[in-house]
Amino acid sequence: MNEGEKKEEFPSELRYDVSSGDWVVIASGRAKRPEMFKREERIKEEPSEKDCPFCDFDNLKNAIVSFENGEKVKEITENWSAISIPNKFPAFMPADELEKRYENSLYQTMNAVGYHEVVVTRDHRKSLGELPVDKVREVLSLYRERYLELKEKKHVNYVSIFHNHGLEAGASIAHPHSQILTTPLVDIDLNKALEKGRSYHESKKNCIYCQMNEWEMEKKERIIYENDLFLVICPFASKAAFQTIISPKAHLAYFEEITEKELDSLADALSVALSKLYRGLNDPPYNFYLHCAPSDGMDHGYYHWHWTILPKTSIWAGFELGARMEISTIKPEKAAEYLREQ
Repeated sequence: MNEGEKKEEFPSELRYDVSSGDWVVIASGRAKRPEMFKREERIKEEPSEKDCPFCDFDNLKNAIVSFENGEKVKEITENWSAISIPNKFPAFMPADELEKRYENSLYQTMNAVGYHEVVVTRDHRKSLGELPVDKVREVLSLYRERYLELKEKKHVNYVSIFHNHGLEAGASIAHPHSQILTTPLVDIDLNKALEKGRSYHESKKNCIYCQMNEWEMEKKERIIYENDLFLVICPFASKAAFQTIISPKAHLAYFEEITEKELDSLADALSVALSKLYRGLNDPPYNFYLHCAPSDGMDHGYYHWHWTILPKTSIWAGFELGARMEISTIKPEKAAEYLREQ
């Protein structure tokens, strides 16, 4: 290469996720321009209120918690705005004992003991990305409310909160809703993140997520939005195009301990993030979920809770499933730049 010539950028690169130990492929050589994601046709399910189980008030009378206009009420009325109800077809069910069993020296089973609830918002057609920020805050308040109660239940070591939007993301009912599941086990991805966070804290005397946040605030390239208390970023080692993480700037290990002021800021950050995805990617299907220190009685003060939003911009195929190495076709820096403008 002659002096002064610019080296051609290699079309793909591997990026290491320091918080999980995973590698991801950023295959920008296969990429479309960010705005082209907006033009993709979406599989739209026309939501009919007629046969919707969440629009039939008789199906909601067993509500566990009900909110009306931001306030918790003792009993659900037809003015409800957000509720939590038992899942009609639960994957986990409460029981006194786990009843572990062994088929032989290799195979073991236990009862799927836990709780499974559905958090429903009133508007049949509007997703969270279309709702005003006060309604998003109401949902987050309900998450906290249920988390605080469920973590104290027997055999609850992990509380999973997640939201599926769109058919491709696994939303079997069009009416917007989230789910809360509790299990006696901690999921493998969170276990990996806990181990990484613990070892980093022991060696560096600092939180790995706080360090990443400090670098993102200095670098500025991957920040989509920020307010006084929260960052919304496309992470350095994004597992999918337009992956988004919402992380508190302060070191917070336990989501359920969130304050009212922090709830206000989180609602603002989540509302902005989802509305930018809605506008910028033409209402894409997505999943979002909480990663939080588990409620297993151990001290996980080194951890740093955060929300992850994963738009369904591609389909996992043989390589992703076989190698467990995700391929993203747009650089996080480009994705963040595009979403900032939405």
